[in-house]
Amino acid sequence: MRRIAPDRDGLLAMIGEVFREHGYEGASLALIGAATGLGKGSLYHFFPGGKEEMASAVIAHIDGWFEDNVFAPLRDSTDPQVGIERMLEATDCYFRSGRRICLIGALALEESRDLFAGQIKDYFGRWVTHLAEALARSGRGFDEAGELAEETVAAIQGALTLARAAKDLDVFSRALRRLRMRLGPPDKI
Repeated sequence: MRRIAPDRDGLLAMIGEVFREHGYEGASLALIGAATGLGKGSLYHFFPGGKEEMASAVIAHIDGWFEDNVFAPLRDSTDPQVGIERMLEATDCYFRSGRRICLIGALALEESRDLFAGQIKDYFGRWVTHLAEALARSGRGFDEAGELAEETVAAIQGALTLARAAKDLDVFSRALRRLRMRLGPPDKI
């Protein structure tokens, strides 16, 4: 029986999980093919640039999700605190309460990071920028907002790593709880 190819979003999600599990270097076309049910020919049909194009497309796919669910609420919410809360909720959801690593963060640490440096820098840069702008709109000074935004993204990334290393998912939940308090309106801190 012939297998029907998944839609592009489904395909990118499957490939992304292979990269999460094995890293860029360890994600062979054989592993990607096994995960997607597609042979090398079909994979090259969808991604003529091979594994590098796949990883770039996966990063763009993740970035698109974050644009819609994290960056846009931070940028576009009329109440910046609502946008910040949506960011925290979406972050918890996306990272499955600490059960899922940040693939873009993981790629930033690998030897292959230079292949995707622009995408990685843009993703983290926009997260910090939009959060800093929301914090400034909520009444924080410009410098404080920028520093707190950097600390927040770093805390999220660090909590993901620590939760995985300690095999204690509550690390991530506790970090988000502390961030909620820290990112609240300045008059309540």
